Amino acid sequence: MPKIIAVSKTFEEKDIIPLVEYGHDHFGENKVQEAFRKWSKIRALKKDFNLHLIGNLQSNKVKTAVSIFDYIHSLDSLKLAEKIAKEQNLQKKKLKLFIQVNIGNEPQKSGINESELSDLIIFCKDLNLDIIGLMCIPPNDQNSIKYFKKMNELNNKFNLTELSMGMSSDYLNAIKNSATYVRIGTNIFGQRN
Repeated sequence: MPKIIAVSKTFEEKDIIPLVEYGHDHFGENKVQEAFRKWSKIRALKKDFNLHLIGNLQSNKVKTAVSIFDYIHSLDSLKLAEKIAKEQNLQKKKLKLFIQVNIGNEPQKSGINESELSDLIIFCKDLNLDIIGLMCIPPNDQNSIKYFKKMNELNNKFNLTELSMGMSSDYLNAIKNSATYVRIGTNIFGQRN
């Protein structure tokens, strides 16, 4: 059964706390600073949930990201892997990490190219990072099934157990292709302003 990450970006604490109190245990944010502002307050009230960074992580935000998040879904470079490893050692904290793959080779999107994936996985394992799976945001070309299938094949090729893919518009196709984490925002919190 896939885990649902309730994506709360742009929503305030008052919108999120009812779901936390209900017992939902996976939440996602796109921006490190916004997450730190909101979730530091929420963590003071309740601690038994997991916070996922699903947006791009800039290297100058790694220290804050490691301090607030439990999962990072957007590891996509050797440099970022080194920074995360160093910061985890300093903070004595071990996050669960997904490598973001630019499965559609889109120049405007983050993620590592498929051809560089093997080297990044080996590098991360040498750094003792806990790489649990792959993540993707497929091109918006109404053909997500093709990309989800390819991601499932890659995940299996590297013997990874978790797969982060699928959003409000395409999560059913992601689940059919073995997604273990789906990122749902609009279908939970409603339209963003």
